[in-house]
Amino acid sequence: MGTTQLEAAPEPKYWHLKTVIGEALDSDFTVGEVLPNERDLAARFGVARATLRQALEQLELEGRLQRRRGVGTTVAPPRVGVDVSTTQHSWPGMGEDGWQSVDRAADAAPAAVARLLELAPGEQVHVVRRLRVTDGQTVAAELLYVPAGSVPALTDADAPDPVGTATHARGVLRELGRLALEGQDRSVELGSARADDAKELDRLPGAPVLVVTTRYLSAGRTAAVAVATYRADTCRLTFGDSGDLAMAS
Repeated sequence: MGTTQLEAAPEPKYWHLKTVIGEALDSDFTVGEVLPNERDLAARFGVARATLRQALEQLELEGRLQRRRGVGTTVAPPRVGVDVSTTQHSWPGMGEDGWQSVDRAADAAPAAVARLLELAPGEQVHVVRRLRVTDGQTVAAELLYVPAGSVPALTDADAPDPVGTATHARGVLRELGRLALEGQDRSVELGSARADDAKELDRLPGAPVLVVTTRYLSAGRTAAVAVATYRADTCRLTFGDSGDLAMAS
């Protein structure tokens, strides 16, 4: 980082400082590298430590920095690239999709999901829980809701009632993948982490998250619905050439 004093700027000083530090992260630092301590950084830029903290906090919120207990402030890895366009069709769990199956349960789908699946309120479905881990950090948690009618060949050994292991979760995915996928649609919205999501993602309850809901279509009906919750500081939204919405690094 340079030692030049900050010039007068119309925006708040901490915001200008955030921009300067962000440029330095791109050119002078590598992923995982520890930043100098606050006293040294404040002296380099000729700002008060309170101003520096505001800039660092903003960069942390944007996913550029990570504060690691016992280590200090480090440069965060690149944001996770996640394709949520509708041009690619594949069932969850097919190929290397970056997700790890955790477990399977039998439970009633939330009301909004039940409507998408055209199920009666309280009707039980297979719920497959999956996590996406990048650089040792959980960046997303997903709940996949699969009605029993979508996977009729699933055996009791594959999916015991009411709870199953990762093996049972993969059994649901395997049977789902046997169906002919006719299409899928997705929606993306900004939300707040619920208690369960926050625990999975190592965030505080209420932290900003991106919620991606995917509806999988087969035989003229909705065969499954996935609700994936992403840490907002690990993803960004971009629009591809085709106009589809995608999260990319």
